[in-house]
Amino acid sequence: MKPTFHHRPVNGPFEDPCLYIRLLREKRAILFDLGSIERLSPGDINKITDVFVTHTHIDHFIGFDHLLRNILGRPVPLRIYGPSNIIDCVRGKLSGYAWNLISGYPLKIEAFGISESEMRHVSFHAANAFAPVERGSKKKPFAGAVLKETYFRVDAAILTHDIDCLAFSIEEDYHINIDKAALTSLGLEVGPWLTDFKKKIRGNAPENGAIRVSGKEFTIGELKKKIAMITRGQKVSYAMDSSPTPENIEKIKSLARGADTLYSEGYFLHADFERARERNHLTADLAGSIASEAGARELVLMHCSPKYLHREDKLLEEARRAFSSGPVSISPGPVPRP
Repeated sequence: MKPTFHHRPVNGPFEDPCLYIRLLREKRAILFDLGSIERLSPGDINKITDVFVTHTHIDHFIGFDHLLRNILGRPVPLRIYGPSNIIDCVRGKLSGYAWNLISGYPLKIEAFGISESEMRHVSFHAANAFAPVERGSKKKPFAGAVLKETYFRVDAAILTHDIDCLAFSIEEDYHINIDKAALTSLGLEVGPWLTDFKKKIRGNAPENGAIRVSGKEFTIGELKKKIAMITRGQKVSYAMDSSPTPENIEKIKSLARGADTLYSEGYFLHADFERARERNHLTADLAGSIASEAGARELVLMHCSPKYLHREDKLLEEARRAFSSGPVSISPGPVPRP
């Protein structure tokens, strides 16, 4: 099957963490974290509609300005989700510039700050020189979901990294595979109509509803039975800077349960565990054991300490010992010179 989420790290394992996720057949992408994104093409950047920031240390948020500059004239809104201080950080970034010439610009930025007790929403619109406008907050215990779309949802877990830090998962509700042989036998071709057809299935459209394709008319139920195969949805999880505490580990395991791919920091080796505890980071063996106990199918290490530059094989070896049930790799990308 063709995956719905095409995901790839933007940078190498010793550089700023950032995961780019393209949504299949949509001119749209999301980001987990907003470190340096200068390696993304303008076309890739312009597809970004939602950004999920784990926390606002510089290596996880420095890409905001580059993103803003590339989409400033775009009519499609940008939504940014992060811990409770994300709204103040977005405000601070925007207030660092003069905006007297952009009243005709269409860009709207919607920022959502997440805590255990609420999700706060503040708007920053170019037409208003990015002055903050409170949109209210949902005052209720955080239940995990931060975004729900037609066919997927993004969940978060609130961890600690000495400060609040979020981990994220994007999960498809189910996957609709199209049987190409059955399609051909009906004299039909692949085309944009399939996207509309899938939307009708996900929207629970009446099965006796008509759908016209290539001059032929079918019912939705008839086509669904003949060409559609419903399978388990795809899931990608992302857990970066996190103190190596039992509470954090349990939260990550729960969030990443059954993930097809878990992207996890492997900042230190187990031999440096005391340093990991002091710096509030996970070790490579903890990343491996989390992936194993969560039942993930694949583990990708990211965000590794520069002290292991050119020794990434040691990080991989340690993670593989703890996660023997699936492949383990390290995020590809240019490795900086020491």
